[in-house]
Amino acid sequence: MKAVIYSKPDCPYCEKIKVILFHFAIEYKEYIYGRDFDRTQFYAEFGEGSTFPQVLLDNKHIGGCTDTIKYLKEQNLV
Repeated sequence: MKAVIYSKPDCPYCEKIKVILFHFAIEYKEYIYGRDFDRTQFYAEFGEGSTFPQVLLDNKHIGGCTDTIKYLKEQNLV
């Protein structure tokens, strides 16, 4: 399983999901707001008002930190 995280600096939920993925040996690629994408690109991808982080697992959009943890538990991955 591979993950993609769209994060922003100093976001506690972004840090939390990275720790969880790392702990369970789930490889991830991280894109950082302000460096790799801007607000317009982020909203175009995830919808107006979306929050950080946004996570994709195997190219499937899962959602934010809470949704990702829930999904991983449902799939018995954590």
